[in-house]
Amino acid sequence: MKLNLIAKHENDPRACRDGLVEELKKLMAADDSVVYVDCDLMSCLGTKSLRQLWPDRAIEAGIAEANAAGIAAGLAATGKKVYLHSFGTFASRRIYDQIYMSAAYADLPVHVLGSDAGVVAAFNGGTHMPLEDGAMYLSIPQAVVFDACDYAQLAFVTRAQVDIPTVTYTRFVRKGVVQVYGDDTEFAVGKGVVLHESDHDQATIITSGIMVDESLKAYEALLAQGITVRVIDMFTWKPLDEDLLLKAARETGAIVTAENHNLTCGLGSVVANSLVRHCLVPQEFVGVDDRFGQVGPQAYLMDEYGLRSANIVAAVQKAISRK
Repeated sequence: MKLNLIAKHENDPRACRDGLVEELKKLMAADDSVVYVDCDLMSCLGTKSLRQLWPDRAIEAGIAEANAAGIAAGLAATGKKVYLHSFGTFASRRIYDQIYMSAAYADLPVHVLGSDAGVVAAFNGGTHMPLEDGAMYLSIPQAVVFDACDYAQLAFVTRAQVDIPTVTYTRFVRKGVVQVYGDDTEFAVGKGVVLHESDHDQATIITSGIMVDESLKAYEALLAQGITVRVIDMFTWKPLDEDLLLKAARETGAIVTAENHNLTCGLGSVVANSLVRHCLVPQEFVGVDDRFGQVGPQAYLMDEYGLRSANIVAAVQKAISRK
């Protein structure tokens, strides 16, 4: 693993989705078995170019997500490496049974791409706001679950998935996103990325997705108060990097999880499950507290649901007080 941390809290001039599209182009050019299936969202994701280049391997299934999942599983059963995209709500709730039974139970590699995760669905509103999508895929045996934070990380996940022999699910942002990593950063599936650490850290923030930048802001705010914390980007929710998590728990004595997802069933729950079995330390949670989505600008929704650095700072202070 090689880390090039940009972390200037500045938007990447590139659309995050383009990291995915460019990697798919490379994969499809290099391997005739790679296939892409979409649900009438090629314009939204920027994948029309795939259909122009490979009309027989970039398949438009229409607004029929359950059928698209069946097509994807059927293609995988013939030896294809299949990427399937829809908005996160439809890539999870709408196709769950088909993915569970036709792909995962059948031990087939279908790589599901769920765009506009959590509050980044913004003006598409509550009907299109997946706050439970990660939980659904966490519950599928052997599935691999990612929450990508920026262009470089999404590009890595896309190219890494092609060699994963099971169902995978990736939550990501389509358009504007803060750049966290340089493009030369090297990641590893199932391994968290340590963004900040010291020998005297008083707590650890475990985070992913759009909350990575908020966690880095919280790190800076806490440092200004004389509080040092470790920050880990746990972009792979499953399999969880338990070795790294438990090392942080033992060395810092307190954990805060920060996620753009429902608190009842996401990254925080996965972390808590590990801590309660192996290293019981105080844990505080930052995320959406058992609520439905709603319409609004992303900035407003992050304020409304408590997905800000100030919420993380408060959670760290509380976790430290419980030690």
